Amino acid sequence: MVSEAVRAVIQRALDEDLGTGDVTSQWTLPADCSLRGEFLVKAAGVIAGLEVVAAVFELVDARVAFRPLVADGQAMSAGALAGVVEGPGVALLSAERTALNFLQRMSGIATATRRFVDAVRGTRAVILDTRKTAPGLRLLDKWAVRLGGGENHRMGLYDMVLIKDNHIAGAGGITAAVAGVRAHNAAGLLVEVEVKSLAELDEALALRPAVDRILLDNMSLETLRRAVQVAAGRVPLEASGGVSLDSVAHIAATGVDFISAGALTHSVRALDISLDVA
Repeated sequence: MVSEAVRAVIQRALDEDLGTGDVTSQWTLPADCSLRGEFLVKAAGVIAGLEVVAAVFELVDARVAFRPLVADGQAMSAGALAGVVEGPGVALLSAERTALNFLQRMSGIATATRRFVDAVRGTRAVILDTRKTAPGLRLLDKWAVRLGGGENHRMGLYDMVLIKDNHIAGAGGITAAVAGVRAHNAAGLLVEVEVKSLAELDEALALRPAVDRILLDNMSLETLRRAVQVAAGRVPLEASGGVSLDSVAHIAATGVDFISAGALTHSVRALDISLDVA
């Protein structure tokens, strides 16, 4: 069962697509037409979003029954079936594109995430997402990352403090920026500080009490290795900036604790899935 927040996202997508109604389906199908369709996975990947698909059909017409044949987060080969759907033809076809849009995007994100996670297996590094998500789809994008085996960074600007270079410039330095946060952080939100050099890392490490995490931004592999040595486990370290599937294993080998990759969500390739109707 999806949350009310996710249902609201789905409803907005349906409203955008349906408007006053699917005139093509209404004008071509007999009123009593019933259809059955199969979700065919046409490229190998990780399936994600089956619960969302079920909610799409339910919101369009509760008489449409969707039955998943696999579980969210499961790796699938090309040619396998992910689920079947059956019900009134007009409603089924009216929901088809919205259901596929969510399923293809979420599966693409889960597939990409699984590849990153597999690439760093055997290291201590945890793969994280970022806020580089499709506007309005963050809940689903980050859900897909979890289904792919990654973990979520902050959901938004409200649930964690991430002091970046522009905050540091505006505040007058790392120490001043952190002091400002601590004067207001009555809720005890996790505090992370971005650094761009080993000198900034030294300043961040000198803070007392220690911050919760330090983000190493766009550093070379050699600098990352040196940063891990300097930190010596005192504060968890996150590497970020320009992370790709080709580079992530090398970054993980430096010994960082976390690697955040915008590529998981900002430019993901949708998994090829079709709905074939009889």
